[in-house]
Amino acid sequence: MSNHDQPETAQPIPKTGNEAFFLLHESYVARAQAGRVGLLFLGDSITLGWQSVPHIWEHYYGAYQPARFGIGGDGTQHVIWRIVNGELDGISPKVVVLLIGCNNCSGSSAADIAAGIREIIRLIHAKIPTTKILVLGIFPRGPRTNADGSADDWASHMAKIRTVNADLAALDNGGNIRVLDITPHFRGNDGTTPKSIMPDQVHLSAAGYQIWAEAMHPLLLEMLQ
Repeated sequence: MSNHDQPETAQPIPKTGNEAFFLLHESYVARAQAGRVGLLFLGDSITLGWQSVPHIWEHYYGAYQPARFGIGGDGTQHVIWRIVNGELDGISPKVVVLLIGCNNCSGSSAADIAAGIREIIRLIHAKIPTTKILVLGIFPRGPRTNADGSADDWASHMAKIRTVNADLAALDNGGNIRVLDITPHFRGNDGTTPKSIMPDQVHLSAAGYQIWAEAMHPLLLEMLQ
């Protein structure tokens, strides 16, 4: 499939006119040029949100020269643009933790979201072949009100997320690509995600980041060895 035939989710597309996007991107390129990144988190606002819990971040990742390249509202196509435009240049982390796709749910099919994630994985390995990739299943979401006041079509989004996560599971080769879906760790006994973990039913609280860190820790440690 030529790049022209790829869905938009698998093409490099910037957020034109979004100053915050470009400012954060430039800061990440500068961080990469400064070198010495041993562990990189790549994604959207959920990845950016690690900045709100520095104590958890430092406890679990401080020893690995960590960096987090997250931008709120990003879809797969935006991360692809960021990679093509220098965010991985000059670094070779042992592991990239990739969490992306949540923001594609409202406008793209599950197949297109999965295609975008696959393209990101391909690009990471093209840029830094020695790096292992820990692909996280898209986190669950629940009933919420959108910024414009409309009810979020969360049930439809969850159906896509389940399909994408099942697709991603097949990418795990036991070596330089591992896939981990930590959805069950966020769920309460009734199958919903408590507001104490996910207050707006998308973004994590400090308790949510603690759960993420603990659930991922054994596999990440294995990959960092």
